[in-house]
Amino acid sequence: MTTYTFAKEFYASRGIDTEAAIKRAAEIPLSIHAWQGDDVTGFERVGTLDGGLAATGNYPGKARNAEELRADIDQAFTLIPGPKRLSLHAFYAETHGKKIPRDELTSEHFANWIAWAKANKSALDYNASFFAHPLAADGLTLSHPEPKTRDFWIRHGVMSRRIANDFGKAAGSPSVINFWMPDGMKDTPFDRVTPRQRLMDALDQCFAEKLPSVLDAVECKLFGVGLESFTVGSHEFYMGYASSRQKLLCLDVGHFHPTETLADKIPSVLPFVPGVLLHLSRGVRWDSDHVVTLTDDLFATMDQALNCAPGRVYLALDYFDASINRIAAWAIGARNVRKAMLAAFLQPRVLLAKAEEAFDYSSRLALQEEAKTYPLLAVWDEACRRESTPLDGEWMPVVKQYEKTELSKRK
Repeated sequence: MTTYTFAKEFYASRGIDTEAAIKRAAEIPLSIHAWQGDDVTGFERVGTLDGGLAATGNYPGKARNAEELRADIDQAFTLIPGPKRLSLHAFYAETHGKKIPRDELTSEHFANWIAWAKANKSALDYNASFFAHPLAADGLTLSHPEPKTRDFWIRHGVMSRRIANDFGKAAGSPSVINFWMPDGMKDTPFDRVTPRQRLMDALDQCFAEKLPSVLDAVECKLFGVGLESFTVGSHEFYMGYASSRQKLLCLDVGHFHPTETLADKIPSVLPFVPGVLLHLSRGVRWDSDHVVTLTDDLFATMDQALNCAPGRVYLALDYFDASINRIAAWAIGARNVRKAMLAAFLQPRVLLAKAEEAFDYSSRLALQEEAKTYPLLAVWDEACRRESTPLDGEWMPVVKQYEKTELSKRK
């Protein structure tokens, strides 16, 4: 008897169909973030990382150009089962040495990415880049009091949506575009209303054009380095904006207090917005972007994301760790997310529902605890085999070999 045969029979005894779980998990795309591969620097070379962001470490082998970044993503994709999308920022445009302002970028500057996506039978998501730019150096963009600066960022937002729309048309699948800006202040401002009014008006201008192949998302933030006391785009602000404008609400795991549970937020906000974009990272003590690990919170988040509103939650990675091998970081985080996705479909849902409906909370708790040690790994291994993806224990040597043959050449 193989380990999967045993696991299949074990789960069946509890009313769980492992074949159905593998099939369902294999149908859900995960958007992989390009910025893990180059420490969120892009190819513009116009500014340093700012706006409350920080990538720590200097592990050898960072991608220095688009060709290297695509090669690294190709390698990472071979280690991750399931359908994959790629999420880009505006500063991954390829301008061939020309200085193109962000408010003048078009999809022509992403032609190589579009071709790459087609060759990989993938799709592209997009992020407007409101940071790491001279006009964002003071921590304000769409809420900036200076009209000239604010208008630049509005134009950037407009052009970003058009680029995302072209991505969606090329792939035959809507492109999710995320709007996050670092706008805030280090100390407490006297006027906390006017900046939010400016942000609301600027966003309305960015979203004014109706584009059929775009799904718009807005992302809240807790705070950033140097912007600790006031965040214009707070959770409350974007809850109101997303619900009133019917946009996707982006919830980033690292943008909340460590004691908050993101899983509880998903069913709470879904009655009011058309959908949720999840940026999966790991906050450690403060607003930070660590590699996703297989925690109880991740299991709970995937359970709520996939079972309480199928098709209305979009999954994406968002972290950057330059202290470890960047391809390993992609693989570790993505594989953990996909394991948690599979686990969400392997819960004894029928038994749990019966216990809850009968007010038998003792049995419910017992089932929830027992499910934590169900033979998930055997089903996970089988899912990886079916997609010709390395099993746990097999993929890291692939990364080490790639580091030896490719990454070690980059100085």
